[in-house]
Amino acid sequence: MTTDNKVSANSSPRPASDATRAANSQAVQSLPFGDRQAFEDSQRGRIASIEPPTIAGASGRPVWDLEQYAFIGAEAPDSVHPSLWRMAQLNQAHGLFTVADRIHQVRGYDISNMTIIEGATGYIVIDPLTTAETAAAGMQLVHEHLGERPITAIIYTHSHVDHFGGVRGIVEESDLVARGVPIVAPTGFMDEAISENVYAGNAMLRRAMYMFGPLLPRGPLGQVTTGLGVTTPGGTNTLIAPTHSINTTGSELTLDGLRFVFQYTPDSEAPAEMTFHIPELRALCMAENVSHVMHNLYTLRGAQVRDARSWSGYLNEAIELFIDETDVMFISHHWPVWGQDAVREFIGKQRDLYKFMHDETLRLANHGYTMVEIAEMIQMPAPLASFWANRGLYGSLNHNVKAVYQRYLGFFDANPANLNPLPPREMGERYVAALGGASAVIDKATAAFAEADYRWGAELLKHVLSAEPDNDDAKRLQAETFEQLGYQAESGPWRNFYLTGAHELRNGVLQVSGKRRAGGTEIPLAMTTEMLLDFMGIRLNSPKAGDTVLHLNLVTTEPSERYLVTVQNGVLFHTRDKQSPDADATITTTRQGFGAIVRGAATLDDAVADGSIDIAGDRGAFEKLLSLLDNFSPSFNIVTPN
Repeated sequence: MTTDNKVSANSSPRPASDATRAANSQAVQSLPFGDRQAFEDSQRGRIASIEPPTIAGASGRPVWDLEQYAFIGAEAPDSVHPSLWRMAQLNQAHGLFTVADRIHQVRGYDISNMTIIEGATGYIVIDPLTTAETAAAGMQLVHEHLGERPITAIIYTHSHVDHFGGVRGIVEESDLVARGVPIVAPTGFMDEAISENVYAGNAMLRRAMYMFGPLLPRGPLGQVTTGLGVTTPGGTNTLIAPTHSINTTGSELTLDGLRFVFQYTPDSEAPAEMTFHIPELRALCMAENVSHVMHNLYTLRGAQVRDARSWSGYLNEAIELFIDETDVMFISHHWPVWGQDAVREFIGKQRDLYKFMHDETLRLANHGYTMVEIAEMIQMPAPLASFWANRGLYGSLNHNVKAVYQRYLGFFDANPANLNPLPPREMGERYVAALGGASAVIDKATAAFAEADYRWGAELLKHVLSAEPDNDDAKRLQAETFEQLGYQAESGPWRNFYLTGAHELRNGVLQVSGKRRAGGTEIPLAMTTEMLLDFMGIRLNSPKAGDTVLHLNLVTTEPSERYLVTVQNGVLFHTRDKQSPDADATITTTRQGFGAIVRGAATLDDAVADGSIDIAGDRGAFEKLLSLLDNFSPSFNIVTPN
């Protein structure tokens, strides 16, 4: 055992072990690092940049800071997979770029891209980034170098927050309404955006801290990239609801003088997604259905499993529909691809990637292998594996094939022993006792670490920490084990998961101050009344509600709506266009006034006092309902039991 493999009591990040250095060195030999086309393409068409590359929020603190990544140089350190380091280098390209005649992109100031197309009278904006602050800075760069013009249309390509969350940073909703500016999105956009960012928002936020690594120090022993982009920005997520929906491939709209032909691609990279072609400009926007990485069929932050079969089919359809009239492809992350043949190859290789994962997983599943076994067995064909854009820098072959299995066969592998397993804490206690106690298990994990058997060591220590969450020796060793697994990971999210787990084992879970009531900053401002009521139902603490029975009439004046809201059997239910003459109370307010109460942005006392809400009947019934709603904190444990 060499010195750097010894377990240390040092609580700081440890360097790469001999085994990790060897694994990362081997990757250099097996991948086509001589191909430098991506480095040229990522800088092509650059007009200007924000210097220094930082964006401040209202408080003056940075919400985006590329200066933190100045450590990214030419040679990959031992502690970073060389393929991931290459992507970290490429993701440092930032600025305003010209893609083609009348098409420009702001890249490198958010995890995603904002595309600006010059229409006849103004700018058509596609995917206005994640936060209002980064989108505003991007548009300022556009105005400085392309000229001040009004926004004449907005397109949300899909329902993930990094493609709409900055919209209020570039426009005022009242201005859009006054000028009749269209916001175009795929059918189902609002339902899916609220589902991810509010209904399951708190859990996804917590898991996203692991996936994107915002709590990690930047550096060779910490966060270097997400793969899909540098990192996620700070700032304010916003949303303005779409005015136009696309639900059919071949649908056309003329936006500010340009003809757009849409391809509707639900259940691809997002449940609600679309791509489009601009014939006049011979340009194809593939949204996030292709990227310069293997994408996720299951995203580690948690979301619905994506349909690999449909996804691959949409890519083939895009080739058939648009390639013969396409000279450039631009996408929602990374840099464009120029030239008809290059675009055809790019989409075709990713089409085959998702089809391969789908078909090969099901072939092996039909032989009786489980998803864990398939993930160990499956090997990508060499022509696909050597294509840089198919590398598992974001998604991974390992967890994507598990996603295919889950989509068709679910979480259960059919072994009765796995039908009703013990919960983690009890499982850990039983395993630790069976293996001779915590000290004996830690000894075994220490031996595994010395032999670079990190996956087995992590499994052993998982049970110790489930049984004894405060065992400092187990926490220290698990942190060092996670680090080596992270250093070897080609996937940015895998690296960030491992290293964030190590960070929290050493430093504890960051306690977020205040109460996160609505799961998404300003996004709930765009929720419908029905969505607000659905979220109340999610927050209802059923055991606490017990045998409580409530009947409430809800009347909103802007817009004019009526609901009967009932609580019984530990469930909140609502019925549209219905009122009860025997209701405990009738609540009259605006949708925004009701939303402010639901989100906790206003107290009931203040709302009654300022007249924004009126309660006829038993005010105590509404107060009772509010008292039964949970508040969620994004500070729950992950690597130890809650």
